[in-house]
Amino acid sequence: MLEIDPPDLEHPARIPVETLLRDCDVRHERRRGPGGQHRNKTESAVVIRHRPTGIEGQAAERRSQFDNHRNAVKRLRLNLALAVRTHALAEAAPTELWRSRCAGGRIGINEEHEDFPQVLAEALDVLNARNSHLHGSAEQLGCTPSQLIKLLKKEPRAFLWLNESRRRHGLSQLD
Repeated sequence: MLEIDPPDLEHPARIPVETLLRDCDVRHERRRGPGGQHRNKTESAVVIRHRPTGIEGQAAERRSQFDNHRNAVKRLRLNLALAVRTHALAEAAPTELWRSRCAGGRIGINEEHEDFPQVLAEALDVLNARNSHLHGSAEQLGCTPSQLIKLLKKEPRAFLWLNESRRRHGLSQLD
């Protein structure tokens, strides 16, 4: 996990894609596997590396380089949401985006939606700032603890992070 301390620095998962890509290196590769002759002859696999953090997103499951690029960007943003913690986002929470996704204590977002990494990053930053205390984090975010757990379970690595963090802080693990 990377922590970014400057209070004016925005979480990289919240940066617009066009701006984010300016800080990235993009590689195209050939990969073996299903997809026939086209896949084996073209460099359709895409690897995007965020230079400031070294975090990558990659995709090779499609024959189209365009589709793989789009999927690699989604994975990069999700990996950034999982790996980078910022104090500024925790202090600003709940943001306007979060409030637009949370009504009546319920969080409404699909893990495939382009806003998912931003929402997840906000939840993880608040949990990190509150030493993984679920009730206090949920209260700050304006949702129920069970809704916060459901959000994290949409990305299993986030739920694993929460349980590992709770263990480090002497708290019980969640199911």
